[in-house]
Amino acid sequence: MTPAETEASENVGRMSRFGWAFGMIWLFYLAYPLGEALSLPDVWQKVLATLVIIAFGATFVATFWGFRNANRAHRRIRSSYAWAGLGVMGALVVALAVMVGTQAFGATIYMAVLAVMTLPSRQAWTTVAVMVAVVEIVPRLVPEWNPGTFFAFQLVISAVAAWGITQVFKRNHELAAARQQLADLAIVAERERVGRDVHDILGHSLTVITVKAELAGRLIDIDPARAAVEIGQVESLAREALSDVRSTVGGLRKVDIATELASARSALATAGIEPDLPADADVVPLRNRELFGWTLREAVTNVIRHSGAERCTIVLGATRIEISDDGSGMTGRSGEDGNGLRGLADRVRAAQGSLSVGRSAAGGFSLEVECP
Repeated sequence: MTPAETEASENVGRMSRFGWAFGMIWLFYLAYPLGEALSLPDVWQKVLATLVIIAFGATFVATFWGFRNANRAHRRIRSSYAWAGLGVMGALVVALAVMVGTQAFGATIYMAVLAVMTLPSRQAWTTVAVMVAVVEIVPRLVPEWNPGTFFAFQLVISAVAAWGITQVFKRNHELAAARQQLADLAIVAERERVGRDVHDILGHSLTVITVKAELAGRLIDIDPARAAVEIGQVESLAREALSDVRSTVGGLRKVDIATELASARSALATAGIEPDLPADADVVPLRNRELFGWTLREAVTNVIRHSGAERCTIVLGATRIEISDDGSGMTGRSGEDGNGLRGLADRVRAAQGSLSVGRSAAGGFSLEVECP
């Protein structure tokens, strides 16, 4: 179970234990019908009316408790449960009205609040309208009863207030869900970033390591001293790749076009490809240095792996970098390299730039990136 799920479970558990207290807070409005009950002439009438009021309050608290628990669990209360509670409360109001008269209709406010909170909107407002009609019409049909002046008004105001509260709950739930989605998207984006960076780092580093290892294998009998130098460079590159992976996972990986130019010159020369590179990267502004570094790394990796080229040319400007070769073009490039280009496309898109891949003027492969 995740920390968020554990917290939600603990919240629901707390509400299951103490949710009834929130319903109890509002029962003080029952003091009015209770006062009428206690003013009845006979003791048995007082006791019976008081028991009816207690049963009404208990039913309200139980139904409200179910609503709060469902709300905390991010679901709606079952309509059957809500209707059962409202039905019992309605029957108790009728029984209380027979004993104390129109003062019993003050309890309909609780029913209106619960209806709006627990029922679908159409059913809730239909129920409220029916109760308004009852409290306005029935007292006028019974000769001994005095029509209440504000019962209907209080009932409607209470229902509207309860509706506003439910809307706040709903918006809070939607906001919580949106925050969770954003957190999930952030995790996915971070995983994609790490995967993209690790792919680009290892793809380039392992390509250069492979080329140097092959060269050392060919030189070991012909020129042992040169082979030892290449093996030493292989070890150094392997250590750098490991360090880069660790930095990437930690979010500290920084790529710079100047460093990648030097690395590209060495890698191309080792692979037997003539590098045609600018002397430095001073022309590139700070905002584009990292992106152009990733672009050069990905392009040079593809040139060494698949092009079969004899010459690789790099053109560098303040807002543009182009890498081209005279090799076999797009032929022979694998799905893994497609992943690298997709990762590079994501970087370019994030920088609001454009990426072009195609055939170079020399008939080989060309990759161009432009940024503002």
